[in-house]
Amino acid sequence: MRVLLSSHGSTGDIYPVIALGKALLGAGHTVRFATMPLFKAEIERAGLEFLYLPPDWDQEKLSEQMRVLTRARHPIAQLKAIYRGGLPFVEDLIERMDAALQDCDLLVTTYIAPYYKFLAQRHEVPTALLGFCHCLAPHPESPPFPMRKIQWLPRLLDESWNRFWWKMADTAVDLSMNHLMQKPLRKYSIPKFKNFLLGPAELVLMTVSPKLMKTSRRISPKFQYSGYLRWQTREDTDLEAQLIDFCDDAKVPVITFGSLTTDHDAENMRRFITNWPSHKKIIIQSGWANFSSANDSSHILNVGKVSHDQLFRHASCVVHHGGAGTTASALHSGKPAIVVPHIADQPFWAGEIKRLGTGTIVSKKRWPVTLPAAIQQIEKNTAIQQKAKEAAAILKQENGPATAIKLLEEFEQKHRQAVNPGS
Repeated sequence: MRVLLSSHGSTGDIYPVIALGKALLGAGHTVRFATMPLFKAEIERAGLEFLYLPPDWDQEKLSEQMRVLTRARHPIAQLKAIYRGGLPFVEDLIERMDAALQDCDLLVTTYIAPYYKFLAQRHEVPTALLGFCHCLAPHPESPPFPMRKIQWLPRLLDESWNRFWWKMADTAVDLSMNHLMQKPLRKYSIPKFKNFLLGPAELVLMTVSPKLMKTSRRISPKFQYSGYLRWQTREDTDLEAQLIDFCDDAKVPVITFGSLTTDHDAENMRRFITNWPSHKKIIIQSGWANFSSANDSSHILNVGKVSHDQLFRHASCVVHHGGAGTTASALHSGKPAIVVPHIADQPFWAGEIKRLGTGTIVSKKRWPVTLPAAIQQIEKNTAIQQKAKEAAAILKQENGPATAIKLLEEFEQKHRQAVNPGS
């Protein structure tokens, strides 16, 4: 197959697609990855052909956009903020993707640009979507996130209630997205998008563990669980020596908020350091927020960009924001987690970590004050530590890229046979 991959966003939106592309390449397929140039080096390190898409933003500019998202109060407002930020580039995106689709057999993209599907249809190219969080998979047992399930309702009434809210959420998202995108969509004769939540494509791969995460047999067959797709930056041997020296044969708590940035990052870190015990070691990854202890204390180690797998090997517990990619890394590490959720699907992932028993949740409003005590408690909690190890053992048995490739190959073959019955 000649596969065109595309994704937009932060590291958590790009690295899983790199992992899929690398696996597709290894299976003998031709792969191109269309995205912004910030991730070009990592894409080419995987051996994939990079195709330029705007915007040509650096990490600082993306961090500014992330701060805009954290100011939004609910998921639809966050979705609107994403599309507003991308409006100046939509026409260029459409033209470049339309050109790239002329010579491919399959488009694999993410939820963030659903109009790519209509471009692909013009070239008789099937489209599969990747979903990094299973809260996007509509099923009658639960309402759409962030609504909470009503526990006391009888089953039939509960399912009717949940279906109603899935339809309402689907309509609200469709209206919001189409309203913002109507001008460029109309210019390129792209129809209004329908069923953004209920049926965004003929195949949607949920790239999470089917064994650990709640799945439903009553979900549409369009939604399939592949397992995790994970790509890591190259490990740093110099940093490894520094980590070994700092930890001194012990495990140390690690804080990483990944690509999350807020309006109060510097102040929150200052407050946290003030409350952190001076005798206890901790590792702080700067991330996009540029977290730093702002001092030369011997009990605090500041690190920059580093593979999660490398960093988390030294962790007694992992404190993170609940991003899909970081949550996956924490689960694979077998280390207990403390989640400080802020936006989008982060509260959902925090709830999943709590449900699995592999960690706990700390409020975003008070984490600089309450986190030190939470870390001390989780380091003593043998039950949570054991659950984290058990989850990691389950994940080692799964092969997300292999499952995803199998599903994509079957999907493309089925489409080809439908278009050319005699082939």
